[in-house]
Amino acid sequence: MWTRIPSSALRLTGADRVDFVQGQMTNDLRGAPTPGLVACTFLNVRGQIEFFARAYKRPGDVYLHLDAGQAGDLAARLRRYIIFDQVEVQDVTEDLRTVHVWGGQSVPGWNAEGGDAQTFELGGATVLAGRVNRTGESGTDLHYLARQEAEVLAVLGGEEVPLARLDAARVQAGIPDVTRDGFVGTLPQEVGLDVGGPLPAISYRKGCYVGQEIMARLEARGNARYHLARLSGEGLPDRAEVTRGGKIVGQAGLHAGGLSLARLRKELVPGDAVEVGGVPASVQPLAPLPSDA
Repeated sequence: MWTRIPSSALRLTGADRVDFVQGQMTNDLRGAPTPGLVACTFLNVRGQIEFFARAYKRPGDVYLHLDAGQAGDLAARLRRYIIFDQVEVQDVTEDLRTVHVWGGQSVPGWNAEGGDAQTFELGGATVLAGRVNRTGESGTDLHYLARQEAEVLAVLGGEEVPLARLDAARVQAGIPDVTRDGFVGTLPQEVGLDVGGPLPAISYRKGCYVGQEIMARLEARGNARYHLARLSGEGLPDRAEVTRGGKIVGQAGLHAGGLSLARLRKELVPGDAVEVGGVPASVQPLAPLPSDA
């Protein structure tokens, strides 16, 4: 089965493209193979997330896959930092489409033993594919030209399932989506993006980047006051404040399948009762739940 992913995208070209974007993002693209893929964030000077992306390193360019509506603002930010760098930033959102193939469906042309980023022909079209875990198990993001969508999907086959179903599987598996969960403006360590988290997007061993000093302090002190948790409850409002005893203790993400991920204070433990926008909920352990998919 497969799901359409609301997306936007940037393409970076020029001799300095990898070094330039390396100095902006939290993960180590320079250290990735070619072709290669890393999840990453772009932070402000306070270490808070402005954008989440998956960066594809290819022989002739860097492709940044973002959530819908993000590419224009990230492009503007990147261009502000270009001084003498030989790099060009192009918004290719209108030209491309993305689907995520999951639930065990195979993709013709994909080499399961190959690297995380692969390019191959599908339905007469050239597709860029990435190994991405959106649901608790490895799936495949397929990126292709919008004008070739009919041909690609005809050869792909399988059942199209709505984004709401993927969201339910994602939340059940404990995997955050920075944009859909409303976690922009938080620290990566607070929402599961740290090394060892469900969606690692940081390298502490790479060179400098915007917000790096804050990340280094958090690594050294380990004192983030919040972490990613999961809440259960019926009819929880999306992206609402989480309270306990009238005190704000976190913020919830998207509600799907009776569950929500949340940025929650660490002192709360599984079984604690909280409210999400005034609606009763309980804290759950973040370990993935059994899947019905």
